[in-house]
Amino acid sequence: MYKNLLMVGLFFLVTPITIMVSFFSLITLQVDSSPKKPLTNQANLIDVPLSGVKVYASLPSSSSTIEANIMASDARSEILKNYLGQYSSPLTPFAGKMVEEADKYGVDFRLTTAIAQQESNLCKKIPADSNNCWGWGIHSGGTLGFNSLEEGIETVTRGLRLDYIDQGFVTADKIMTKYTPSSDGSWAYAVNKFMEVLK
Repeated sequence: MYKNLLMVGLFFLVTPITIMVSFFSLITLQVDSSPKKPLTNQANLIDVPLSGVKVYASLPSSSSTIEANIMASDARSEILKNYLGQYSSPLTPFAGKMVEEADKYGVDFRLTTAIAQQESNLCKKIPADSNNCWGWGIHSGGTLGFNSLEEGIETVTRGLRLDYIDQGFVTADKIMTKYTPSSDGSWAYAVNKFMEVLK
């Protein structure tokens, strides 16, 4: 009982004191609303210390530098190499060649890879010794083959430019109408999907 009376008494004693101190602080410590001068015009205490204030700084005996040689590089070859390597494609070592030929003929570097993915699972399912990962010239009358994958990359990329893109077949949907006219749209869908993954 005495404990409760003591707590109530302390409350009524401390609360008014706290309110008065807060009110007094608000009145006497008002914020100065006059415009401030920019800090650049004020003295810097490090440059011009106040009397009695000493500022010390240890200086390094020698300055150390961090240097790096940054080489500009085209990431497209690495993107293709990583993508082809992920699928253990025989085309993996030729990623740079694919980008080089795409640049040479002004073809999206992803297009030949996307077509190879759709046509042969990135060169894993092709006619024996054909080096034809793109289904290029494969029809009921026979199969076109290349002497090497490099020759295939160059021939297909050039052919896409001359026989398709230059003729107005500039999207996978349009290319499909000539490349594989019997497709129900799944060819273009897959090529677009594979190209999207390579972004």
